[in-house]
Amino acid sequence: MSTPVTESAPIPARPLPAHYRSTKVRRQRVRAAWYFLTPMLVTLSMVAGWPLLRTLYFSFTDASLSDMGDPLFIGLENYLVYDNGRWFGVLADPTWWQAVWNTAYFSVVSVSLEVVFGVIVALILNAEFKGRTLVRAAVLIPWAIPTIVSAQMWAWMLNDQFGIINHLLMTFGIIASPIAWTADASYSMWAVIMVDVWKTTPFVALLVLAALQMLPKDCYEAAEVDGIHPVRVFFKVTLPLITPALMVAVIFRLLDALRVFDVIYVLTSNSTSTMSMSVYARQQLVEFQDVGYGSAASTLLFLIIALATVAYLYLGRKQLQLGGE
Repeated sequence: MSTPVTESAPIPARPLPAHYRSTKVRRQRVRAAWYFLTPMLVTLSMVAGWPLLRTLYFSFTDASLSDMGDPLFIGLENYLVYDNGRWFGVLADPTWWQAVWNTAYFSVVSVSLEVVFGVIVALILNAEFKGRTLVRAAVLIPWAIPTIVSAQMWAWMLNDQFGIINHLLMTFGIIASPIAWTADASYSMWAVIMVDVWKTTPFVALLVLAALQMLPKDCYEAAEVDGIHPVRVFFKVTLPLITPALMVAVIFRLLDALRVFDVIYVLTSNSTSTMSMSVYARQQLVEFQDVGYGSAASTLLFLIIALATVAYLYLGRKQLQLGGE
């Protein structure tokens, strides 16, 4: 008797290895990301890339604002040149190096103060209290005001003749006579820093507050049960967790501070004691009408900002890697 022939069950297809699937999905995501980024990159290259290249070209010429038609190529003379026993160019100009120092000093001090005050304001706004929503909206008002408007407003308040700041300080007996906050070289830089901190601290506070809202509540409840002091909890738990948000806030504020122009120019104009690199470049381009020299200063400003950004991102990534280990 012959045995019946049974059909064998189909062999199920073997699933793809996990690493292959993840690699394929990653490639698809990267491809989709480039599709979405391409229009932005093309627009950015047209809006920012062309003016940057044109500025770089002018920095090697003797172009002037009155005659930009056919500038003469002069090489690195706008940057540095030795002639008749003397050095000339932007890198040999003491005013340029004073502007570099002013910009660095302004950036470090203002960004540091903004980070400290921003974290304090964010911690206050993160607490539960009556009217918190109204206070959050009020805190953002300085940041919402255009910089030109806020700088001019502070210029009036800091005026030594009719400013309300001097009036209040004299009323409370803190000073005996009016102080020229924006004209006196010993006070002008601190006046500029104060105005900048007042305006941009809410920006840092907003980013830190967003990070605080996402922190897990378990560790704080456990720390409260264990009786750990809130200051120690902040430095051991909160600060490490909000460090990525702080890095974003610092890099944005550092970029703004290094290219600062409006608040300094409105408050102190072309004063050497507060002149930033942007104010220096504008003075050469507009007032002295030396497009080649001003373009060289603008190119150096761009290189300084780019190097500072790369260095900060590299050190920040190293710090995060060490913290993760």
